[in-house]
Amino acid sequence: MRAVFAVLALLVSTLTATVAAAQEAWIQVEARPTRAEAEDRARAYARTLPDVTGYEMAAGWHAIVLGPYQIEEAARQLNLLRREGLIPGDSFLTDGRVLRTRFWPPADTAAADGAAAEAVAEPAQATVAPEPAEAAAEPVAAAPEPVPQRIVDPFPPAEGYTEARNSEALLTREEREELQRALAWFGYYTAGIDGAFGPGTRAGMSEWQSRNGFDPNGILGARQRAILLAAWRDDLAAMGLRLVRDDRAGIEIELPTAMVEFDHYEAPFAHFREKDGSGVRVYLISQQGDATTLFGLYEIMQTLEIVPLDGPRERRASSFTIEGRNATLASYTQAELSGGLIKGFTLVWDPRKAARIDKVLDAMKASFRPFGDVALDDALAAPDSAARADMLAGLEVRRPERVRSGVFVDGAGRVLTAYESVEGCDRLTVDQGTEAALTASDAGAGLALLTPVTALAPADYATFRAETPRSGAEIALAGFAYADLLDTPVMTFGRFAGPGGFDGAPGLLRLDLEALEGDTGGAIFDTSGAVLGLLLPRSAGGARPAPEGAALARDAGAITAFLLANGVDPRTEVAAGAMAAEDLGRRATGMATRVACWN
Repeated sequence: MRAVFAVLALLVSTLTATVAAAQEAWIQVEARPTRAEAEDRARAYARTLPDVTGYEMAAGWHAIVLGPYQIEEAARQLNLLRREGLIPGDSFLTDGRVLRTRFWPPADTAAADGAAAEAVAEPAQATVAPEPAEAAAEPVAAAPEPVPQRIVDPFPPAEGYTEARNSEALLTREEREELQRALAWFGYYTAGIDGAFGPGTRAGMSEWQSRNGFDPNGILGARQRAILLAAWRDDLAAMGLRLVRDDRAGIEIELPTAMVEFDHYEAPFAHFREKDGSGVRVYLISQQGDATTLFGLYEIMQTLEIVPLDGPRERRASSFTIEGRNATLASYTQAELSGGLIKGFTLVWDPRKAARIDKVLDAMKASFRPFGDVALDDALAAPDSAARADMLAGLEVRRPERVRSGVFVDGAGRVLTAYESVEGCDRLTVDQGTEAALTASDAGAGLALLTPVTALAPADYATFRAETPRSGAEIALAGFAYADLLDTPVMTFGRFAGPGGFDGAPGLLRLDLEALEGDTGGAIFDTSGAVLGLLLPRSAGGARPAPEGAALARDAGAITAFLLANGVDPRTEVAAGAMAAEDLGRRATGMATRVACWN
């Protein structure tokens, strides 16, 4: 009788193990053609994920998998890891039938793990319970074996080639287009969505199969179609891409509604704030205007904090695009002019948080459609919004580190300014925002020379006068005294106090002049319109700043020597007759320019 029970126990044990094995599943995250590539990828995954294993496959490729898990747990982990962006969006479940010899973790690690497990198991194997005497034994009902819970594989069974062809033939046009969209989403298909499975679609299917450990025959069976579509729909669900129609803005566009939500209108923008810490924001652009308005918007967008400085920009006759990116922020803006209306959008994201944002951007570009003859009213604004100098329509304006003055020194638009204007700057702009490069500088003389990256044509440029004027002679300063609060230079009048610094240092001019910080780097003119010198910061010329109502300038002789040494042939002239005040102001402001330092 004991022999019969032993046989029954063995059968039950074998059956239970078989059922348990049938419930196991792996998450296949990648497949690589060579073992070396696969080991590199497995090592990378193992840094952040548990249960990483690598197996050679029947087709000769090498699979990187997670698991094994029970099927329900495997499906849960698959969805979770895909949503978090920790594994590729086209990862899928496999029953392991194609997995052969394990190559990861390495053999020495696996051997060590096995030895540890054997050492732990050894005491249990050494303990054998003595058989009870037959006379004392009473039949005891054995505890029933638990019935394994039935877990359903979420995908259809695999099909052979002929079955796959037959099932594919039954697909509707809509189902075929859906497969093309899924292939395009993951980058396997780039042609039009037409439902026709031509060479492009077949090549995409074959590539997807290769990447996922299937026979790359270019025919997706029911199981493979289900795996592909499930991964695509999971991505769409995680992003919440939905077609949004804004009747006030007159714009229809697909937005990632799981990542953003409507906040408020503040013309010309409809603001969509980030949702659940997604790091994503959207701004719909809608305003009336013409080409001048469009070009103005192009310039304004680049002053906003949401548009990083680095990235391509393109302005055309009736549209523009702006891209910007740094380590913590990226954005894309497009706008177009049609029928007196400017419509567009800006997508902003944190590259550290937002995975697959390129797919969101592609969907927004493809779906963007202006409609009607409406635009956001300028009166629309958030009820609690406050007018701030550093805000524009609810968006923070990028401000320069400092703004100083400069003077054009030749017809090519090269600019002379004070060394303090450019010291420690990551980026420099002159005029109305033209990028400029630091060509030369002399910290001792307090001078710097800038060359615009794109050509400038100044209204006028400096003519220098080397003779020292008489003490008490009238002088004028053209500078951006109020930094970036005014777009035009301001004329400040004073008198020449004498040559030399306050301590008698040569190459300097003393001035009786009420100058502000933004005037630093501005040109000092005599009444004939010639440049006598360049205003230095109040701290120049010694440890103590210049007294109130007084200033220092580098004289024309030192300036012309600096320019000649750095490839500029300056204009010079002897003293001429005095100009009318309005003519002097027109000439001086025509050659003055703003110099902005950005960090």
